[in-house]
Amino acid sequence: MNRTAKIKRITREVEVELQLNLDGQGDTQLDTGIGFLDHMLDLLAWHSRFDLAITAKGDREVDDHHTVEDIGIALGEAFDCALGEAKGIRRYGSILLPMDESLVQVAIDASGRGLAVLATPFDGRIGAFDAQLIDEFFIAFARVGRLTLHASLLAGTNRHHMAEALFKGVGRALAEVVMRDEGASAEVPSSKGVLR
Repeated sequence: MNRTAKIKRITREVEVELQLNLDGQGDTQLDTGIGFLDHMLDLLAWHSRFDLAITAKGDREVDDHHTVEDIGIALGEAFDCALGEAKGIRRYGSILLPMDESLVQVAIDASGRGLAVLATPFDGRIGAFDAQLIDEFFIAFARVGRLTLHASLLAGTNRHHMAEALFKGVGRALAEVVMRDEGASAEVPSSKGVLR
């Protein structure tokens, strides 16, 4: 089964083109116009082993909010499309991940019910990047990707390390979510018989 998707999202504020391969090597081609976001998406892709290509142009003269949120929406749409019926996947993924002084806990369910529960109190700036947009990205990704995403920042003082831990943690949990369950390759991992 080919678990890939191509998404083109165009609004009056942002234009995003995105390609996703859930069975990749973690290769990326990223040009969002936001250097810090490119760095974080590169980490997410590498740790999930997803191949990810994104180009985006947004109304950054206003601020980065629309661009970051729309990239989250496009990535969620691509994930949902690439996962299809979700037959034969593990469905759940979780990790407790350290990054120097930072520590995050992430748990994900490919439930079909998009929800993000974030205890990740980002504020201030990371370089030129508004750290509050990290939550906006994951809220959009989880909602449109139809994932139940729980993430908690348990420790941390350096905002860059905290963000890295979160994106790496989500990547690792997603890798587990989409992993093929060889013992149930034709089954939807739900007692209801339908997941997505």
